[in-house]
Amino acid sequence: MIPKNTICLWFNDDALDAAKFYAATFPDSAVGEVHHAPGDFPGGQAGKVLTVQFTVLGIPCLGLNGGPVFPQTEAFSFQVATDDQDETDRYWNAIVGNGGKESECGWCKDKWGVSWQITPRVLTEAFRDPDRAAAKRAFEAMMTMRKIDVAAIEAARRG
Repeated sequence: MIPKNTICLWFNDDALDAAKFYAATFPDSAVGEVHHAPGDFPGGQAGKVLTVQFTVLGIPCLGLNGGPVFPQTEAFSFQVATDDQDETDRYWNAIVGNGGKESECGWCKDKWGVSWQITPRVLTEAFRDPDRAAAKRAFEAMMTMRKIDVAAIEAARRG
């Protein structure tokens, strides 16, 4: 079944590899139908994988092997809310340890260039704190981090 709304991610030629990685890394994720090109196209030849249907954390996606014309940018990212440091570390390490790259403030990129925000819930809660000074301390602590350190955010929030 084709969902009403699907996120389409453009890949060079490895959408299937990315979909398999996401399915193995995140819960409620799976690889669905794989469609092969019926004819040559700008990014490939007839018979090559053209699209891959998959889900990431329950979100329907379509991977399109369109060639190198449109690279991924931070203008799109998956934001993953984590419950604790162990979950934060697990996702971060899976992405970065599989050829990805660290960035700032909980952001990283996988080896296909897709951006991810691995965001502990305590960080989001800190930003919503009615004590704006506590929210600011948590924000300032986050600004010094790559992977988010849950204990450091909690300590900053407490002051």
